[in-house]
Amino acid sequence: MLELLLIIFIQLLYVPMLTLRTICMVKNLKILTAIFGFLETLVYIFGLTIVLSGERNIVEMIVYAFGFALGLVVGILVEEKLAIGFASMQVNITHDNEVLVNILRDEGFGVTVYLGEGKYGKRINLDILTKRKKEAKLLGIIHEYEPEAFIMAFEPKMFRGGYLTEMMKKRLKPNKRNINQDENKLKCIIKRTVDGINFEATELKKNWMRNK
Repeated sequence: MLELLLIIFIQLLYVPMLTLRTICMVKNLKILTAIFGFLETLVYIFGLTIVLSGERNIVEMIVYAFGFALGLVVGILVEEKLAIGFASMQVNITHDNEVLVNILRDEGFGVTVYLGEGKYGKRINLDILTKRKKEAKLLGIIHEYEPEAFIMAFEPKMFRGGYLTEMMKKRLKPNKRNINQDENKLKCIIKRTVDGINFEATELKKNWMRNK
């Protein structure tokens, strides 16, 4: 019984890693893909060893398959919680709603407004880019001000330029300044240490020459 529980536990570790590794690979996150791939392989070899080293009865194989299926569900739930990446939403409304647009922009969402033509007349389209972690908040705001809006969401693989890119650059600049300040402090400490060692070495040499 303990061995069966161990097989399920291993699958609950292995399959979510497999899921996350695949997602990171699709999103072109190289370092995370390598990390999850390494851990996935270790767990996989360990689990496979347990299954193949025993009597290989049908119960263990069924439990192994059940653990794999359960791990897929866990992996999807973990990925939803992590919410890696960005989402682009196309919001279609029947009239111009400046209040909604201003609120979205004040909340930090990138919003582009343009006019479209639908079956029943003119429509206003909002093209919104957001982090996936803020998807629920965005949908809540839209539902509050435009409950009848038609919404279509997808994940962009890459984006360049625009409002969010400028915001990200501005956030990175203070971090770069802090890094540069820390580097300068470290250089000063190293320089003082080296100077101190040179001074001590010079003094020891002078004393040795005098005694000689």
